Amino acid sequence: MKRIFCSLLLATLPFGSALADEAGFKNAKVTLVDQYELPNVPGKSLRAVLVEYGPGGGSPSHHHPSSAFIYARVLEGAIRSKVNDGPERTYQAGESWTERPGDHHQVSQNASTTAPAKLLAVFVVDTADKTIVIPDK
Repeated sequence: MKRIFCSLLLATLPFGSALADEAGFKNAKVTLVDQYELPNVPGKSLRAVLVEYGPGGGSPSHHHPSSAFIYARVLEGAIRSKVNDGPERTYQAGESWTERPGDHHQVSQNASTTAPAKLLAVFVVDTADKTIVIPDK
């Protein structure tokens, strides 16, 4: 069972640290830590993603599938974030924010150039949407 789960996880993982580097991520590691289809909401899945930024690390400006609702919580360090036309804000460990379907995440960066930062992003997304981070062109 564990082998099957790991195989499925690797098959559906749309990004990882190697792809993150190629997609404009800087000093970042992105890991899918859990996913499952919601049994009471046909066609929807929950995906939990751990984002680890090294000192000065960050993600390029991006958006998510139009079906995605995201809850993000800073686990360690501090993260600078800007969504849509809202102000840029620094979230400390223990703080969280949400992103609604169609939101544009313009800034997502470690607020420190000397210490790492981690965040957990939990997506509720259409099961058919395999790629959940889409860097701007």
